Amino acid sequence: MFKTLDRYIIRQFLGTFFFILVVIMLIAVVFDISEKTEDFARMSASTREIVMEFYLNFVIYYSNLFSGLLIFIAVLLFTSRLAHRTEVIAMLSSGVSFPRIMWPYFLAATALTAISLVVNHEVLPAANKVRLAFEERHIRVTYHVDQKNIHREIAPGSIAYFETFNAEHRTGMRFSLEHWQGDSLVEKLSADKATYDSANGSWHLQDYLVRSLGADERIRQGSTMDTVIPLKPSDMGQRWETSMAMSDADLDAYIAAKNAQGDDSITPYLIEKHQRTSYPFATYVFTLIGVSIASRKVRGGTGLHLAAGVGLVLMYIFTMKLTTVAATNAGMDPFFAVWLPNILFAIVGILIYRRAPK
Repeated sequence: MFKTLDRYIIRQFLGTFFFILVVIMLIAVVFDISEKTEDFARMSASTREIVMEFYLNFVIYYSNLFSGLLIFIAVLLFTSRLAHRTEVIAMLSSGVSFPRIMWPYFLAATALTAISLVVNHEVLPAANKVRLAFEERHIRVTYHVDQKNIHREIAPGSIAYFETFNAEHRTGMRFSLEHWQGDSLVEKLSADKATYDSANGSWHLQDYLVRSLGADERIRQGSTMDTVIPLKPSDMGQRWETSMAMSDADLDAYIAAKNAQGDDSITPYLIEKHQRTSYPFATYVFTLIGVSIASRKVRGGTGLHLAAGVGLVLMYIFTMKLTTVAATNAGMDPFFAVWLPNILFAIVGILIYRRAPK
């Protein structure tokens, strides 16, 4: 009897979850296609590239992102249906304890947690790398530039400067390129405006002036000039979601290098590192809360269970955002910040579980 019950609950749990996941992802893809129709019409990417490089990785990313919420909804819907049909009462009346009913739920949750851990650590970084590269080539820039007075050494003795830089238009204002030999400046190129041409990798300069220093100082100027230098717009900025596209080894190496430099801007990377493990384990918390809430038959049925459950999930998401912001801006330890919501809501789940029908 117990083995039959286990198979029934696991099959219904996983079946409900994957059904909801497929439906949500189909809706998400359809809405995204409708939003990007003009982008697809303009871009040179083939249909195969759009499907394999963008949408395949799009589905992997958003499936993992929404998995916690969808697991919670699946548990609520399935368990609420059992409670509404008095099947939970029948199980308890036949001598099956409530902890025993929870057992197959946690077996299914363990399977989903294991899948999520593999996806987070092995599959998702590579998928994000391909997806973000596709977006940068065809849809939007995936980096931002917040600095002013930007200096970059593009080669030994060669220093590029922008007063400001617009990442979306790949355009910088008050551009200069200096060439030094030791402590001596030998040449300086200045321009009011510099725009990057992604087609041929050159910079289009407007109102430029080249000044060669030395024994015979020479000056030449003009309205426009194209020049190729080893500098790309992304070199000026920080990529959106860069840490998400790093493998575990790359992430650890980056964090170690920044620590060695004394750079204190690694908190988002530490948060990403720890979240890859903490977020999958939230599956246990969502399962505990979902079963404990939905196993009680109440007036209002599934709708009331769903409303209460979604409210708790929103509180979880809010708490997660609050702690990560505290880690980024207030000095909270990143490891503690990403695990604290799991700990708090595990306590909430235990309290709700103690009030569940026994």
